[in-house]
Amino acid sequence: MRKLSPRQEAILQLIRQFIEEQGYPPTVRDIQRACHLSSTSVVDYNLNILQKYGHIRRSPEVSRGIGLLPQARQRLTARVPLIGYIAAGEPLPVFSAQAEPLEILELATSLTRGEEDLYALRVRGTSMIDALIDDGDLVVLKPTKTINNGDTVVAWIRSKQEATLKRFYYDGDRVRLQPANSQMAPLLVAPDDVEVQGRVIAVVRNLA
Repeated sequence: MRKLSPRQEAILQLIRQFIEEQGYPPTVRDIQRACHLSSTSVVDYNLNILQKYGHIRRSPEVSRGIGLLPQARQRLTARVPLIGYIAAGEPLPVFSAQAEPLEILELATSLTRGEEDLYALRVRGTSMIDALIDDGDLVVLKPTKTINNGDTVVAWIRSKQEATLKRFYYDGDRVRLQPANSQMAPLLVAPDDVEVQGRVIAVVRNLA
């Protein structure tokens, strides 16, 4: 199937979510407002492409005449295993991504960005509070070996056999694991003493 543009993906996702939440499809003007498009003709153009490639059906004479075809009725949630806890303060032992999950989370695909093979950890501590990651929140992680300066990661410190949640920076001949809390000092470790186990792609707030 032909790959959709980011705008078409956004419109299709909006249609799915609208139907899921409201029980009926959006109008063209609903889509225009929600997707911040310049005109209804832009919506029509992209709906015609979605129809052409078999994602939706349309009844133009009906105000809410948009329907999802079977292949477009994908789940609006992704199943992500919660496998343990991670410290956002002092390092804390953590389960591996292959551990038996404590529970399976149903998270919106808009939150997981369509990524696969994710896992989640519950945060203990407040060293990332200025990054809006608080004690009790969940962090959703993508296992990866490719890290950019400033990424928030779960870092395994080999010499301590412990993991921590911090921002990652290459700092000369060391790696700096930086808290997002002005009251806490960074951890400085040798590059061969740290292994990144995952990059944070989403945070689920603890509202309890």
